[in-house]
This record gives sequence, C-alpha cells and structure tokens, in this order.
Amino acid sequence: MIEITLYTKDPCPLCDDVKALLGTLEDTYPHTLTEVDITQDADLNARYRFEIPVLQVGDARLKAPIGMFDLSRFLREAA
Repeated sequence: MIEITLYTKDPCPLCDDVKALLGTLEDTYPHTLTEVDITQDADLNARYRFEIPVLQVGDARLKAPIGMFDLSRFLREAA
C-alpha cells in the first residue's frame, strides 16, 4: 500500500483533478491518501502556495502540473 500525502488548500480545482486521477488508479496502485491543508501551516504555505497540488511519497515529490502519465510513473516508482 502506497502512503501518499497531498498538499492542498481549499478551494483547489487542480487538487480535485489529482484526487480524481488517483481514484482511477486505485486498483492498479493501492494507496492511502492524507490531505494536508497548507493554509494551516505558515512554513508549508510559504513552500507550496505556488506549486500545489504536490504529492509526496517518502522523500519523492510530484508537483503541478500533474497529468495521468506523470502520476502513473510516480506511483509505479513508489510501489
């Protein structure tokens, strides 16, 4: 099981798109998703406010723009 952290904020349409893509890949790459609202942490907000959505698995990060090809590759490498 891949443990994924999604750095997000509300609203974030791009984050919603990434969550939908993750949903389509659930059977191929089983995962758990933890969402972290960057607006609740000044350091995270400063680091990611112009880059969200950002996915993290271990030390690896995938930053916007995130499409199906890049996301599939990221999850395959994480598995």
